[in-house]
Amino acid sequence: MNEIEIGPGKRARVGYSFDDIAIVPSRRTRDPEEVAIDWQIDAYKFSLPMMAAPMDSVVSPDTAIAIGKLGGLGVLNLEGLWTRHQDPRIPLGEIASMPQDKAIRRMQELYALPIQPELIKERIAQIRASGVTVAAALSPQRTAEYAKAVIDAGVDIFVIRGTTVSAEHVATANAPLNLKKFIYELDVPVIVGGCATGTGALHLMRAGAAGVLVGFGGGSAHTTRSVLGIAVPMASAVAEVASARRDYMDESGGRFVHVIADGSVGKSGDIAKAIACGADAVMMGSPLAKAIEAPGKGWHWGSEAHHLELPRGDRVQVGTVGTLEEILVGPSHLADGSMNLFGALRRAMATSGYSELKEFQRVEVVIDRA
Repeated sequence: MNEIEIGPGKRARVGYSFDDIAIVPSRRTRDPEEVAIDWQIDAYKFSLPMMAAPMDSVVSPDTAIAIGKLGGLGVLNLEGLWTRHQDPRIPLGEIASMPQDKAIRRMQELYALPIQPELIKERIAQIRASGVTVAAALSPQRTAEYAKAVIDAGVDIFVIRGTTVSAEHVATANAPLNLKKFIYELDVPVIVGGCATGTGALHLMRAGAAGVLVGFGGGSAHTTRSVLGIAVPMASAVAEVASARRDYMDESGGRFVHVIADGSVGKSGDIAKAIACGADAVMMGSPLAKAIEAPGKGWHWGSEAHHLELPRGDRVQVGTVGTLEEILVGPSHLADGSMNLFGALRRAMATSGYSELKEFQRVEVVIDRA
């Protein structure tokens, strides 16, 4: 990326968000019905290139099943209310109804209950019994402690997700997760993130990740930028990681690692732009929190919102726009990009003349800061 001088002795790279770019159609167009948007990671095939973010306002065992049956992959948060409370509907209802000025403190209390390994087993078993692919997420800090319970319960895809995950975490108080050793000893594909640079992503790829999450997730419920000063211009980050993936394929003799955009994917146009920048799939939170079936009941929050020492997220009201099916595959009754997300992706590809996701990654984009 280009650099500019922001002051004596300090330079900054120029980065672009999804809002800063636009897709340029080619001279050829196609019918949307002829466009293929299916996605496969390891042995698992999906008709939609998407993962539902492991956020309690988005993914419950029931919504994970519903999303799986619609063609996507729901990722259950194994450090959330579903593994701390026998009946999470009670705290979920409380979070949805409490005053805004009391929300963070009360969420900290509700999430302070210990994680129960037997509930991990129970929730995963519920999803597995439906026949859909089972994916569950842990933070890097708790992965070693609960990984055995997760694997024994029968998870298909293991997700390690944090604000930022590195293969070279340094700690003096406790031993960090040896990511490469951990992945090597597992028999299931592991998706790891977030990362924001090609260098960071390359290290995760070398550690054996089947997929890397680009970005910090959280999106509309995230305050990491204002609390920590950290942010990711997603268009540039996805393009950089996709480039690092090409370097890794040359280095590894052809091993393919999936690039998954995780953050700032709030509208259907953002999905198309993420793929255009080189992503193979997207991870979404807030668009799905607007579903009638979503456990957040029109509210959305992430794990950062209830951090005991430094919350860097919020409970935000997103409302409801329709069912999960309407949001993912339509039909839509709104013209704002919040429904029929993947019907819109098909149409963007068709309008640009592309019939497959891999081809669409080569589409022309322009800077458009109008």
